[in-house]
Amino acid sequence: MSPIFQTILVIVLALISFVAEWVPVDLTALMVAVLLMLLGLVTPEEGVSGFGNSATITVMAMFILSAGIARTGVIQVVRSWLIDWGGQRISQQIFVMGMIVGPITAFINNTAVVAVFLPIVEDWCKVQGRSPSKLLIPLSYATVMGGMLTLIGTSTNVLASGISAQLGYGEFSLFQFSILGIIVFSIGMAYLSLVAPNLLPARKPPRGEFLGRDYELNDYVSEVVVSARSSLIGQTLRASQLQRKVDIDVLEIIRENTHFPQPLADKVLAAGDILIVRGSREDLLGIREERGLDILPEVQFGGESLASEISSGEEQVAEVLILSNSRLSGATLKEIRFRQRYNTTVLAIRRGEDVLRKRLGRVPLRFGDVLLVQGPRDSILGLQTTRELLVLEQRDIENLRADKAWISVAIVLSVIVLSAFNIAPIMVTALAGVIAMVLTGCLKPGELYGAVRWDIIFLLAGLIPLGIAMQKSGTTEWIAQGLLALGGNLPGYWILFLFYVATSLLTEILSNNASVVLMLPIAVEVARALSLNPFAFMFAVTFAASNSYMTPIGYQTNTMVYGPGGYRFLDFTRVGAPLSLIFSIVTPLLIVLIYGL
Repeated sequence: MSPIFQTILVIVLALISFVAEWVPVDLTALMVAVLLMLLGLVTPEEGVSGFGNSATITVMAMFILSAGIARTGVIQVVRSWLIDWGGQRISQQIFVMGMIVGPITAFINNTAVVAVFLPIVEDWCKVQGRSPSKLLIPLSYATVMGGMLTLIGTSTNVLASGISAQLGYGEFSLFQFSILGIIVFSIGMAYLSLVAPNLLPARKPPRGEFLGRDYELNDYVSEVVVSARSSLIGQTLRASQLQRKVDIDVLEIIRENTHFPQPLADKVLAAGDILIVRGSREDLLGIREERGLDILPEVQFGGESLASEISSGEEQVAEVLILSNSRLSGATLKEIRFRQRYNTTVLAIRRGEDVLRKRLGRVPLRFGDVLLVQGPRDSILGLQTTRELLVLEQRDIENLRADKAWISVAIVLSVIVLSAFNIAPIMVTALAGVIAMVLTGCLKPGELYGAVRWDIIFLLAGLIPLGIAMQKSGTTEWIAQGLLALGGNLPGYWILFLFYVATSLLTEILSNNASVVLMLPIAVEVARALSLNPFAFMFAVTFAASNSYMTPIGYQTNTMVYGPGGYRFLDFTRVGAPLSLIFSIVTPLLIVLIYGL
């Protein structure tokens, strides 16, 4: 079997695994690297070279620098700008929001920016009485476009720079494609401000005083009374196994006007206790006779009394988003013992437009899921400190190191200036910035590891050997020759256009980093064969790889706003397809005009 055939077979298997999502994409990438080594397509040293590649190290350092900015509350400072300048018209609000978050994501990881602005936008929409689905897609798109303003805006740009160096063209400079990025960003913001408001749906009502109504839980949360005949009398909830054997969660116990919040597992039950429970009517009816419980239908969840009981005083209800680096992703609530770990109970799960209310303990969680949780106020506040969940309501966070804010800004600016003037490579300045963040107290040493998106690091490290294998085996040249036979006589602009479109479509079903690894070497080989400007083709592929607007799964910021906005899958296609079409036509043209062919 020839090396070219073996390499193509590995690529096909990787594509199938990426699309089918049998395993996480980072694990797929690692499996690719191992398979390449086993087949002898790369040496063991080349197989693990991705972990020491300058692109991987730079991306890791930028994650940490972004965490330093977020941890010191720098991004929160601009919250007032959004409120002061946003106005009442949706077009103005989108424009102001985009002009704030876009430049920020030129230097800070866009998932970190979206994580900070999601609660801000949610609260802003609540004050305005506007559906958050009118603003959250523009928030995601603006950060994606902002990431293309500089080299360090996204991990994809950094990876493309590293591949350029491997191919013999050197790394990109910090602002090498910034002129192109600024024009593309301006065109995108004009579209989002003027056209998108007519296409954006109002899927989710503005957050009300009580979140449970948004999840239509009136048939899933009820009050039940422990009757005098109940077998639960004298037992603790843990001993009764009520919550283990049936899909029921006890949220609160009320005894003679005294409310007992979580944790409740060791609370001894008595006759007359009122239990506020989450569970379907079928489950409640099933245990009514068996356990001696009386259901009080007249005060079910739709009534004001129960709504106020479950969300007043020390008991709070909140929405929390599962982040991309969360250990909860792929696990069930039961497996991770969510109630015991966080001292809160999950009432419902929102996944895009769908709301899950049954058998919640058995539902495998996903990145982007929104959990409606109920628990003591201190437990809800505690969720804000975890790196795995994001509370979608702006609350005062006491542990931000606001006094270090301008120090963290100065560190990031120093990293940028030193790199921009070629005093040191971006990898070196970024690592120096990481050390400075710790020495100045912007970050604690233990926070470094939690700041890194290890899934992205393993994805990059696993895919870089694939690029090496494609070059060594001759696969890149073989594919390029085939493409030249099909379209080598086309004008340069149209070849650039076809590479842009092909990469854009590929990035919608794969990760943007995988698209760059596969397409960029082929594009350079075609440019060489036609004596065209290889940088023009590299920029086209790099920009197209981040041109992911048509699905909620193509780019991670899209996934982050999918649940909070209550969107349908095709909402992204309706708003994103015209934007992708505009960029597919305009971006190659701009590349030809600015950089030449």
